[in-house]
Amino acid sequence: MPAHVPKDTDFEGRVRRSFARQGVMETIGAVMTQVAPGEVEIAMPVSAQVGQQHGFVHAGIVATIADSACGYAALTLMPAGTGVLTAEFKINLMAPAAGERLIARGTVVRSGRLLSVAQAEVAAEGDGQRKTVALMTATLVNVEGRDGIAD
Repeated sequence: MPAHVPKDTDFEGRVRRSFARQGVMETIGAVMTQVAPGEVEIAMPVSAQVGQQHGFVHAGIVATIADSACGYAALTLMPAGTGVLTAEFKINLMAPAAGERLIARGTVVRSGRLLSVAQAEVAAEGDGQRKTVALMTATLVNVEGRDGIAD
């Protein structure tokens, strides 16, 4: 597969500035750890504040970081002045999300003129182990005039 080529030379700065404006990411303690053309990684510490009654990270939180990883991966390939909004996603929750932190890695499958498709893998890390806990496929709508806004 050929490497993705960004249409904006400041794609990383734009993605990081947009991520910094997402209050939900700050609320759950998520940080963007990597940005490359067509690829983004988001890390989040596991805590009781993002948990559910059985002690695992709530599925909604897992979906939230996966969705943002997909959206920001797609945003890395958009021209300046164009953002993305999630139109649809499918998530497979494959194992309970437990550990010290979650890592969501989003990658672009296809970046089109109107739609982009991305995937995210969410892994739980802890005790020297790494386990995939969720996989997401997302369809994103490219939106002109919404620079840097990823859903």
